Amino acid sequence: MKKNHFYLTLILCILISGCFFVGCKKTDKAADSRKNEVIVYTYDSFSGEWGAGPEIARLFEEKTGIKVTYADCGDSGQILSKAVLEKASPYADVLIGIDNNLSEQALESGIIYQYKPQKLDEIVPADITKELNSGKNTVSLVPYDFSDFAFIFNTLSGLPTPTCLEDLTKPVYKNKIILMDPRTSTPGLGFKCWAEKVYGSDYDAYMKRLEPSILTMAPSWSVGYGMFTKGEAPLVISYTTSAAYHIEYDEGDQFKALKFTDGHIRQIEGACIVKNAPNLAGAKKFMDFLISDEAQNIIPLTQWMFPSNKNVKLPASYSAAF
Repeated sequence: MKKNHFYLTLILCILISGCFFVGCKKTDKAADSRKNEVIVYTYDSFSGEWGAGPEIARLFEEKTGIKVTYADCGDSGQILSKAVLEKASPYADVLIGIDNNLSEQALESGIIYQYKPQKLDEIVPADITKELNSGKNTVSLVPYDFSDFAFIFNTLSGLPTPTCLEDLTKPVYKNKIILMDPRTSTPGLGFKCWAEKVYGSDYDAYMKRLEPSILTMAPSWSVGYGMFTKGEAPLVISYTTSAAYHIEYDEGDQFKALKFTDGHIRQIEGACIVKNAPNLAGAKKFMDFLISDEAQNIIPLTQWMFPSNKNVKLPASYSAAF
């Protein structure tokens, strides 16, 4: 009986050990697979067919052998929220789309791994990097593009050209303006910040005056700008660089970026590595590549923003931007 009990115990030990080592093998295999993949949370106009994302991913994989997988999480606020929810066990390696209007919140969230890409100081203007990082001297968010917010105006609409934010409240612009929801859209939040900067404590009163002029508060820039190009309204909040798109594709010069007497505020879009990222080494390589000449040359004709890399030569169509 004792002998039988010994053999039974031995067999069980071998089986348990076998299961343990197989389990370890599977875990190691899963970990190895992430060494060859960087997962990036971003937004649709970056990761989509016409965005910069697909070509940047192709070139990065060609150069490093590391695959890039994009997850469209909505706008920057949603990207940040998802990363915060996963803080204890991160899935993403990199976040793309956190801008200077959201940077302070992002930096305080505790989800960002501080990383300064190679050659950052040589190719990206220091003031852009500092502004994106809320004035701090450390680098957590890395700029990849920027532009000023502006209204794009269809000059063939027959309406007078507005010259300031207050003009937009005039009865002639009733139902003529497309804005974006500041809770879900960075241009929407950008307009809110712009108006708050101009009007200060009178911001709410200004928005009350502006309300009759607003046709809709679109959920995203893609939806709102799409409505504008379909002719649903002659004015839309966007960027000074948006006018370059219409020139580049021979759509005429009737779509103008308006320079207001109020001045404009700048949006700087950034990327960052997630703290405790599953593939930290791959994430660092991706961040280095994102600001390289090779990747940044893709930005102007896909993102329709100024590239952060000052070495990039802009297309001729950017003469329509300011």
